[in-house]
Amino acid sequence: MKRQKKRIALVLSAVMMLTLLAGCGPKTPVGGSSSSGADVSGTGGASSGGGSSVSEPEERPEVKLTVLSGPTGVGAAKLLHDNALGETRNRYDVTVAAANDEVTAALINGDTDLAAIATNVAAALSAKTDGAIQVLAVNTLGVLYILEKGESVNTISDLKGKTLYATGQGANPEYVLNYLLTQNDVDPAQVDIQWMSAQEVTAKMAAEEEAICMLPVPAATALMGKDKSVRQAVSLSEEWDKLERGALAMGCVVARSEFVKEEPEAVEDFLQEYRASIEYIRDTETQDVSDPESPAAMVAEFELTPNAAIAAAAIPQCNLTFLSGREMWETLDAYYQILFQADPAAVGGAVPYDSFYYGME
Repeated sequence: MKRQKKRIALVLSAVMMLTLLAGCGPKTPVGGSSSSGADVSGTGGASSGGGSSVSEPEERPEVKLTVLSGPTGVGAAKLLHDNALGETRNRYDVTVAAANDEVTAALINGDTDLAAIATNVAAALSAKTDGAIQVLAVNTLGVLYILEKGESVNTISDLKGKTLYATGQGANPEYVLNYLLTQNDVDPAQVDIQWMSAQEVTAKMAAEEEAICMLPVPAATALMGKDKSVRQAVSLSEEWDKLERGALAMGCVVARSEFVKEEPEAVEDFLQEYRASIEYIRDTETQDVSDPESPAAMVAEFELTPNAAIAAAAIPQCNLTFLSGREMWETLDAYYQILFQADPAAVGGAVPYDSFYYGME
């Protein structure tokens, strides 16, 4: 019995010593880092009280993200806003590009991991690089409009014999316009289409008493807001819908295939945050441009539109969406089939294989 009491005393003494030593060691600071999980709370490192910790910003993977100004980039505004506050699961190094060729160059050179880009450009780039990129989701449907100073154009066929100032050569706008013209018995050669930048189109419309142009929103929104003599003559989305050939899928988000393999969790986190961003920008009813949390203010914050007032007017016309998985595949495959039949060069010479679609390979 004496030996047993002595043994118990020694054990208690050892426990007390270990407790004292633990109290003298370094302590994890409040909001300290942990390798056990990502920051999904948007609190930047605060504990939930349930014993689990969230990642510090330096633990979040860094992801290079490029978005186009204009409708293709508008849906990312909430994500960019949250990223600036350190409230996203990934840390995004963001670039806002003005043209598709800037985005394609960044993807080819490995200067970006993820990018918002025109759907036909994504297909052509995949063909050019032998599958070096994959499409993750469709983010934008039809956003093209024919605008006019005057009353001579009310249908696509009315463009026959006219001069049309347009933007988007080599991308969806050119191929969609040509397809709609031919489907309305107009040879594209019968329209004097003058391709130029959106700024040049706007200047032409301002300088001429009677002029016709094709622009996407928000450029179209800005022009009509600035010049009240300019009217919306034809919605190309409505003309496309009349043909009953599926959705007019104009914008998407892609990733380098190598990045998808190396950082699968970062890709999944991005898709969740990106979907939430699109839904916030699209569905939030308030558009108080003075409120920094309003979609319009966020869009303007990253210069995706010239200002918040234009953003507020344009967002309802941006046709923002989020299609992924099989829905994305079905939508894009149908669209690519049409583009290929009209002009194989539109999609890089061939309709993309299933491996082009994230989650479908």
